[in-house]
Amino acid sequence: MTVYNQISENKVKTFLIMFFFILIFSSFFFLLGKYFDSPWGYFFLGLFISLASSVGSYFYGDKLVLLTTGAKLADKRTYFNFYTVTENLALASGLPMPTLYVIEDSSPNVFATGRDPKHAVVCATTGILEIMNRTELEGIIAHELSHVKNFDILLASIVAVLVGTLALISDWVIRSMWWHRGSDDDSRGNRNPIFIVLFLISLILTPIIATIIQLAISRRREYLADASGVLLTRYPEGLVHALEKLRDNPSSMKRAASSTAHLFINNPLKKKNSSLFVNLFSTHPPIEERIKILKNL
Repeated sequence: MTVYNQISENKVKTFLIMFFFILIFSSFFFLLGKYFDSPWGYFFLGLFISLASSVGSYFYGDKLVLLTTGAKLADKRTYFNFYTVTENLALASGLPMPTLYVIEDSSPNVFATGRDPKHAVVCATTGILEIMNRTELEGIIAHELSHVKNFDILLASIVAVLVGTLALISDWVIRSMWWHRGSDDDSRGNRNPIFIVLFLISLILTPIIATIIQLAISRRREYLADASGVLLTRYPEGLVHALEKLRDNPSSMKRAASSTAHLFINNPLKKKNSSLFVNLFSTHPPIEERIKILKNL
């Protein structure tokens, strides 16, 4: 697959995910309305929220992600290596210089976001900037710029916002049912049990569907960004050594969230000695596998 095919595919995936999100979200609200005896009212509410979330995620997804992670605009003097490495690699790849942000966190990690190369953002934790030498920093920045060039950032940012919206709504519904479980008992007893069962099943499946969407786009794009980053630097060892440092650091980020985990170069929620089951449903491919592939390039 060429870079141009990858870019085209990511653009199509973006709108398909937005379409399915609107469909799933509206259907979920329709079932919620069945439970509360107002199916169409809830359906149109869900349609409005899903449309607003989809449009908002396209234009403001990067800002919401930065707000969620607590990122701050990076100062050029303070983070000189971060700036100059990114500037040089952006020039070499033919990309506009992205806006740089920093997260005050000792856990080493980095991600890119934005809707296109002209509105791209690269954000690094202070932890990763402290432990990486210049060659290793070039490896990880080249990886992130590959996400920018391939339009992975648009797809990932939209998924982050939409998954976060699903999580918030699911939490709100669960809390509403908990606090109002004792009211209207008589009227609820007359409701169709089939719709109640369908609603409860959808409530359980919603976060699972969100995770599947993340998995569907995240793992493969990490392998592609690794390979594309190496093509940019022409030095696989830089990224290999950087990934080895990330592998050997088991700490998780302070403000990490499952909705934005797939954005990062390494899982910000990682835990040492994770089980096979946990790794199976991780948004990131095993870091050892990524290192192995890079060493064989």
